[in-house]
Amino acid sequence: MLIHIPSAKLVAGITGTLLIALTLTKFVPWQATVTDVQTITSGDICIVAPATPFDPNWGISLLAPRKVPNDARCPVCGMYPARTSEWAAQVIFKNGDTHFFDSPLTLFIYLLDPSKYSRGRDASEIAISYVTDTSQGQWIKTSEAFFVAGSEVMGPMRAGNFPAFSRIEDAQDFAKKRGGTVIKADQIRAQSLQTLHRSRQHLHQTK
Repeated sequence: MLIHIPSAKLVAGITGTLLIALTLTKFVPWQATVTDVQTITSGDICIVAPATPFDPNWGISLLAPRKVPNDARCPVCGMYPARTSEWAAQVIFKNGDTHFFDSPLTLFIYLLDPSKYSRGRDASEIAISYVTDTSQGQWIKTSEAFFVAGSEVMGPMRAGNFPAFSRIEDAQDFAKKRGGTVIKADQIRAQSLQTLHRSRQHLHQTK
């Protein structure tokens, strides 16, 4: 019986590949475990980002809006919200943990079913959420914001979104110039969210 012994070059190549894989697993901080993998609406696999725990050293109250960390990832799409801070949103849980989102759209998608994107989390644990004022760049409570739906302005990933404003006058002026309708958060329907979300995923896949 013949026994095929791998060449030294082949063994070295396999060993090198394993070492690279092990190095990435050890040093990439956002690397997810198997239990962090979930299925999103389109059937794709999404790596769920962990919530950012509250740090008393921040010098802010437990439920105050906080700056988006550079390494925070959106639990819905996996993007880095700090890279699109003008669109960023956040959800704060009652214990101070925070999830950051790349835009109001992904925030609203998350709020439809938090447990889908955060294992062990429940909607009842959410204390408050914030979106970024498009005009001023400041955090505003989602419940108090005015949103523009259906404008020509594209959000992150080149898809439709919901620019947010603290003043209705600013929202109306924006809609007059860029199109769309001024609405409140409770007027946003799940069907329109899913349509926009699928559009984002398609555009992301075809980049």
